[in-house]
Amino acid sequence: MPLTNRSHRSTLTQFLIEERRRFPGASGDFNALILDVAIACKAIARAVAFGELGGVMGNQAEGEGGVVNVQGETQKKLDVLSNDVFIRRTEWAGNLAGMASEEMAQPYQIPGQYPRGKYLLVFDPLDGSSNIDVNVSVGSIFSVLRAPQTVMEAGRDVTEADFLQSGSKQVAAGYALYGPTTMLLLTVGDGVNGFTLDPNLGEFMLTHPKIQIPPDTQEFAINASNSRFWEAPVKRYVDECLAGKTGPRGKDFNTRWIASMVAEAHRILMRGGVFMYPRDTKDLTKPGRLRLLYEANPVGMLIEQAGGRASTGEKPMLSVQPTSLHQRIGLVFGSKNEVERIERYHAEPVKTELDNPLFAERSLFRNQ
Repeated sequence: MPLTNRSHRSTLTQFLIEERRRFPGASGDFNALILDVAIACKAIARAVAFGELGGVMGNQAEGEGGVVNVQGETQKKLDVLSNDVFIRRTEWAGNLAGMASEEMAQPYQIPGQYPRGKYLLVFDPLDGSSNIDVNVSVGSIFSVLRAPQTVMEAGRDVTEADFLQSGSKQVAAGYALYGPTTMLLLTVGDGVNGFTLDPNLGEFMLTHPKIQIPPDTQEFAINASNSRFWEAPVKRYVDECLAGKTGPRGKDFNTRWIASMVAEAHRILMRGGVFMYPRDTKDLTKPGRLRLLYEANPVGMLIEQAGGRASTGEKPMLSVQPTSLHQRIGLVFGSKNEVERIERYHAEPVKTELDNPLFAERSLFRNQ
């Protein structure tokens, strides 16, 4: 892009400074933290872009069958690298009291040689990493919380309980998308703004200000292979969408499924839609597939700040009180009217069919 066409765009740094001016008493620690996170995302973007050429593809300790993380998932080399990048870029500056990550069983303590700050950082360092070997877009998701006052006053190590804050308590959330271009989507509680990485300048430039999700859509995303495990309200919603113009919705829908939540969220933020990874009966030990603190909550904040809705399917996602660091949950998000429809279906009494051949689909009272 010629310089004349991009000279009017704000950098991420300029954007954050302008946001900070709305709060004259702010210390600047928050801005510094977000910029450190942005640097981490740039480093991960570079590693992802090199792919096999960078020597970081495949699983950790492949000769030993791979290393399994706390989620019970085999770690990719890029998972571990990305986690380390987040830690090294943010631990030193004195902005954080502690961190938590998908790749770490326990909270990460800020090393003693560094000062401690007033924020907590929670992140999924490389969401969708199972798609790395087929070159599908992946990303990093992050959430910023305030550390409890007791941490600040006592100067103690953080505990798991310090991170168990509802999504409504987030002070910032965002993700980086590593695709054809690298983008950073960010909310600091005043709408959602999108930044594109300029590879010549090495800067994130504001390219998508004040993103808004349209309230209606004709596009939905769900893993249809799990349909036999869906709860009745979800099955009803999908069946109605698939029925198209001749069905109760009176319009045709398109289906999408990327299996990378960052990519799914980005598509919805750009043009609307609804994403569903609901609670189901596939594994009754897990009340959902996605993690509440570092996937559902930050994406939920972004979606809500852009005028959409994020839900468990039954209630607002950001109202859920976490009970554990790696808690899983069902997630539905996207265009507001569609998500609210799914919530209504969950609230309505479940219709049961009488177990009687007279009332079956092919019965004495129907054409044979």
